[in-house]
Amino acid sequence: MLTTAHAMLLVIDVQGKLADLAWRSEQLQKNIRILIEGMKVLGVPVVATEQYPKGLGGTVPAIAELLGDTPIIEKNSFSCCGEFEFESKLTEMHKTDIIVCGIETHVCVYQTTRDLLTLGYNVHLVTDAVSSRTEENWMLGIDVSRSLGAKLTGTEMVLFELLKESGTDSFKAISKMVK
Repeated sequence: MLTTAHAMLLVIDVQGKLADLAWRSEQLQKNIRILIEGMKVLGVPVVATEQYPKGLGGTVPAIAELLGDTPIIEKNSFSCCGEFEFESKLTEMHKTDIIVCGIETHVCVYQTTRDLLTLGYNVHLVTDAVSSRTEENWMLGIDVSRSLGAKLTGTEMVLFELLKESGTDSFKAISKMVK
């Protein structure tokens, strides 16, 4: 069962050049913004990465603004787990459930998912908050991740699963976000 006490959100490589080329880019970025805002409401920590920002650019401004002082880990490894700083952050946070969003589904998202599963984490892949340059590569990344054991979810689904109940201030705030 997914709980706020054991969860964290991982935002992978939502950067200028990649983000602009992603299939369904506008919807992707909207859902990632909702996830980040929702996690703030729920008190769930967020970690973000950037793949070779000197060449691909930094995190898109609308998402970078929401991240605020959230650590952004620069990486050259396609898998986030290939970076010492990321692995150290993961160990320090003591979370068992990693909620994954970002790009590209068939490269960095997939390789990170694979490695997190190998390390024993529960991976919750937010299918409407991941993308690739083509729909085919998006689907391939999702299919292979699912076959390895990733749990598929959606932006609203994961937020309401973490909420557990209605009638709270958190519920009201998140309900407004997803409308």
